[in-house]
Amino acid sequence: MSQLGHDLEEILSVSEIDLRSIVDKSVLMTGGTGFVGSWLTESWDHACRRLRGKGRLTIVSRDPTAFVSEHSLDSGRVEFISGDVRSFKVAQGTSFDLVVHAATPARATLNNNRPAEMLDIILGGQENLLRQVTNGTSPRLLFTSSGAVYGPQPTTIDKISEDQLIGPDTLNPRSAYHEGKRMAEMLLSIAASEGGVQPLVARLFAFHGPYLPLNEHFAIGNFIRDALAGGPIVVNGDGTTVRSYQYPTDMVSWLWAIAERAQACRAYNVGSDEGMSMLEIARAVATAAGIFEVDIRGTPDPTRAIDRYVPSIDRSNTELGLGNRVSFTEGLTRTLRWHKERNQWVRRV
Repeated sequence: MSQLGHDLEEILSVSEIDLRSIVDKSVLMTGGTGFVGSWLTESWDHACRRLRGKGRLTIVSRDPTAFVSEHSLDSGRVEFISGDVRSFKVAQGTSFDLVVHAATPARATLNNNRPAEMLDIILGGQENLLRQVTNGTSPRLLFTSSGAVYGPQPTTIDKISEDQLIGPDTLNPRSAYHEGKRMAEMLLSIAASEGGVQPLVARLFAFHGPYLPLNEHFAIGNFIRDALAGGPIVVNGDGTTVRSYQYPTDMVSWLWAIAERAQACRAYNVGSDEGMSMLEIARAVATAAGIFEVDIRGTPDPTRAIDRYVPSIDRSNTELGLGNRVSFTEGLTRTLRWHKERNQWVRRV
């Protein structure tokens, strides 16, 4: 069995009770062709086929053809609406049991170079989506928000909980993505107060695994790219930044659980609470790939506070019984195996 096939079977095994209900529903998904959306789409399609679901998944995408060429969908119950999240329309009279809103380009280049466009995509997309689905049926709406809503993590906090009343710098244009997600949550809250939707907010942190872009701002994606090219693993910073990474099988199981069982108008962090420095992460990638050289380009400054981005997952664990089954090192092994199966491994390991 391929690595992807193994992962999809694992998701089904862990989330079968939630998925048995979900694959019989009419589901609308935006952002179904991105990293998070790809995993949600693949797992829904796999579960629908294996559990003989009677529902339908409708995906909003700017380029359905490209997605279909990249992914193998077998259930026959996936359809596409071609269009931008800010302007797409559903047929009049169409209703959905569940809406999954995962359409945001989490690209640092767009956020840094065109912050107004980033903000417009997030807020314009949220407003248009609400217009399309608030038709009297009040569907459950899962919104993939972000841990970025908390802003920089204070040095006095080891792990950020959902109750932290902190936020991004609204006078910094590079906070467009962060503040956009906060405002999008507020739009959901307003819609819920008017009876239009039942919002379910998942605040996503950092992830690694198949389908993660290797040439964006995601540090671990860059490390894996370096490993696939034979090394060295290059750390452009000083290696002290602390991050935590969740493997997609856990991420997807959590998202389906939140969609099906979470309390409406309540936020849940999604991620791993095991923080590691970038140096430790780079060395772990090197070890998994059989590479011996890690190149640290920066020099640590002892006077500078360490940049942390690590969630508390106590609420998800306590209220929904969620936990992380795949360790960081196991996730690396699976990711490298997936790339090898796709003939993207250029160095024998």
